Amino acid sequence: MKILVCISSVPDTTSKISFTDGDTKLNKAGVQYIIGPYDDYALARAVELKEKSGASITVLNVGEADAEPQIRKALAIGADDAIRVDADPVDSYFVAEQIATVAKEGNYDLILMGRETSDYNSGVVHGIVGEILGIPSFSPVMQLDIEGGVAKMTREIEGGKEKLEAPLPLVLGCQEPIAEWKIPNMRGIMTARTKPLKVIPASGEAFTSTDKYSLPPAKGACKMIAADEADKLIELLRKEAKVL
Repeated sequence: MKILVCISSVPDTTSKISFTDGDTKLNKAGVQYIIGPYDDYALARAVELKEKSGASITVLNVGEADAEPQIRKALAIGADDAIRVDADPVDSYFVAEQIATVAKEGNYDLILMGRETSDYNSGVVHGIVGEILGIPSFSPVMQLDIEGGVAKMTREIEGGKEKLEAPLPLVLGCQEPIAEWKIPNMRGIMTARTKPLKVIPASGEAFTSTDKYSLPPAKGACKMIAADEADKLIELLRKEAKVL
């Protein structure tokens, strides 16, 4: 079984974000980047499937050269090789198009990725990839087992869970608790240095561009109301906050 795991390189959630070039680009200076948290779950489950069935894992990233430390980390965790599409991941369709192009050439049985990235949170890439390839896609998948070329899954739905079965090939968006995050050991880190990382150009061009980024408005001051002044609290909620 050939598994393609798509990972994103995203700012750590503790990073302070700012913009440059007239607020049209993210200022990467001083920002710590990590593998997308949901992508980490997808990678961890792929490694478990590899250990169980002897599958091969290729990691795919659509990004620029500064994403290579995250790619090497994925190789250290257990992926066999990696591909980086040398392009700025500007929108969901563009990223999905790159993934689909690589997937067609590699003839993968299973394409795993996170349910969404933690920077853009669009949550639609897996569906677009499935549509381009003409194969089913499911998300968010919480449990996954492969038996005889059939994926047995549990997916989160509103108000509950749904159990599904579908034959490979598939595209899946993953989330916890599909697997536990894995930390690379020293042996993995050393071997990752020699594992192949192929850099390829993007296919096609993005259809969107960014006019401007802006930070959320600063939070207002907090007013403290004594516990025995409920009438005053209600008055403030009605006249100032206007939520009543």
